[in-house]
Amino acid sequence: MSAGIHPTAIIEEGVQIGAGTSVWDHVHIRHSTRIGAQCVVGEKTYIAYNVHIGDRVKINAFVYVCTAVTIEDGVMISAGTIFTNDRFPRATTPDLKQLRPSEPDEHTLPTLVRAGATIGAGSVIGNDLVIGRFAMVGMGSLVTRSVPDFHLAIGSPAASVGCVCRCGHLLRRFAPPVASVEQIACVACRRRYEVKGTVVTELTELTAPDVDRALAFPQA
Repeated sequence: MSAGIHPTAIIEEGVQIGAGTSVWDHVHIRHSTRIGAQCVVGEKTYIAYNVHIGDRVKINAFVYVCTAVTIEDGVMISAGTIFTNDRFPRATTPDLKQLRPSEPDEHTLPTLVRAGATIGAGSVIGNDLVIGRFAMVGMGSLVTRSVPDFHLAIGSPAASVGCVCRCGHLLRRFAPPVASVEQIACVACRRRYEVKGTVVTELTELTAPDVDRALAFPQA
């Protein structure tokens, strides 16, 4: 199964696109980028050079992905998301007489989006940070620091306000006392977690039949 690429998309030399991936209209993918299998890249999205994207990633329309970003498997990046990679951006040298080069340098800092995470529409993602496994960033958030696994982060700047399940449902909101320890089952799929303060640990990973059964007959 080959990739489906819209005729208006610009795919530069050295780009690798996995089987079953769809690249929609007016997308621009720069050289040496690698995109995995069964991904969707929405219209008018720009992906810079040397970006690494895993399998089954959904990137909606009007997303800007800059150099030094790595996106693992199963990530959702909603419309209008902007990644950044320069902590001290300037157009020119200090004397204003020469443009600074656009190639990566010592100021180019990486961003890693771990497997299963979701980034809400209209978010701006800073650099030198990690968005954890199955974390969820709320729409319109400004992410300036790392988001731990399974955390729900919202706001400008974004802050963790709770934790979410693999399936995306809210497990609980964080509230004092933060030292508490409890076990929580997701109301939607019944996966279980331990929440110790703000540290979330997955206790069970259900099989596909288990999840289907739990979704069909949710428990109170």
